[in-house]
Amino acid sequence: MKIMRFAASSPDGQEFLTSAIKDIQEYEKRVQEIGAQIKGRGDEAIFEFTQRFDGALINADNFRVSEAEIEAAYEAVDDDYIFAIQAAIENIAIFHSRQLRNSWMEPDERGNILGQVFRPLERVGIYVPGGTAAYPSSVLMNAIPAQVAGVEQIVMVTPPDKDGRLNPYTLVAAAELEISEIYKMGGAQAVFGLAYGTQSIKKVDLISGPGNIYVTLAKKMVYGEVNIDMLAGPSEILIVADSKADPAYLAADMMSQAEHDVLARSILVCNDEKILDQVEAELEKQIATLSRRAIIEKSLQDYGALILVDDMLEACEVANQVAPEHLELMVEHPFDLLSRIRNAGAIFMGKYTPEPVGDYYAGPNHILPTGGTARFYSPVTVDTFTKASSLLYYSPRGIAEDADDIIKLATVEGLTAHANSVRLRKG
Repeated sequence: MKIMRFAASSPDGQEFLTSAIKDIQEYEKRVQEIGAQIKGRGDEAIFEFTQRFDGALINADNFRVSEAEIEAAYEAVDDDYIFAIQAAIENIAIFHSRQLRNSWMEPDERGNILGQVFRPLERVGIYVPGGTAAYPSSVLMNAIPAQVAGVEQIVMVTPPDKDGRLNPYTLVAAAELEISEIYKMGGAQAVFGLAYGTQSIKKVDLISGPGNIYVTLAKKMVYGEVNIDMLAGPSEILIVADSKADPAYLAADMMSQAEHDVLARSILVCNDEKILDQVEAELEKQIATLSRRAIIEKSLQDYGALILVDDMLEACEVANQVAPEHLELMVEHPFDLLSRIRNAGAIFMGKYTPEPVGDYYAGPNHILPTGGTARFYSPVTVDTFTKASSLLYYSPRGIAEDADDIIKLATVEGLTAHANSVRLRKG
């Protein structure tokens, strides 16, 4: 296994930390062609792309998941899984319930009323990845904040296996949330199907959920036709560690992220070179027992890094520069560093808070900004599935007293019809 080692201030360090996203133009034409086919032919094109990319024969009869398939899924999973998923649902629902916004109206002494009204979206589509692994946790992280927001119609899509079946753990997670509209489709074709609608699928207002490069580009292309949660890239973790950190924990956490994808990025930043040496040894030791060893090795070889810094202040600056999706503060006093962290999707504090507790169970959403976008973007929340309307009510006194100012501003902009509409009401 090869991982990069350097000081944060070295030329290699700066190049790695500021490396640009890979060129995606080669993918864009293919995604555009898929979109044109779905828009023009609907279900028929989805079935063809599903057979081409997933090897599954899907048609109008088996496109939508049946009640019998959900019942069979329950037979295929064990009770411990159901208990775990139910506990996770409760935690995630409680956390997201705290995010709900209240509509408000505020009158003034003249009888004017200003306010804001929050409403849920009517229909959303959630994309649950498949392919190299199944992610029932993504069902929870997409659907629960939508349900807390009050969304009434949630349609789920996820790619089938070559036999046209969906992962039973994914189906059970959906059933536990009472999601009944589920379609067997993935990739770019699923995004376009949700955005444009087909003979079988009513179009949605928003598409949420991570996927591969084709899914991400399709979401980018349909933005404006519908809303999207974010443009998610490969997963990433940055760990800030001090001399008291446990090398076994650090290595385990780097690999827990690397196993997602060969493009996943795992970075350890530490002020103790001996810790970096010990982590390298632990990586070699622990990987021998892991099922996704080939993916982990490729990810760490291409995108893994051990970075030596002078102190924790420099470590925090490196973290802010990277703006990682997941940031672990594996230091003796993590809350002492929190005020110095400006950019991160989710912050995991202390040695007993590895990233998987957020992926699955604790409550916060695991759909997070990637690729440095944590500098300006936020995780999926209840707000993702709501919209706001401004509320204005002016009294006769209010319009009379404010009319001259409004007329002046409209006149300066040369909008005389605007000015006239107020002038007529001035009294």
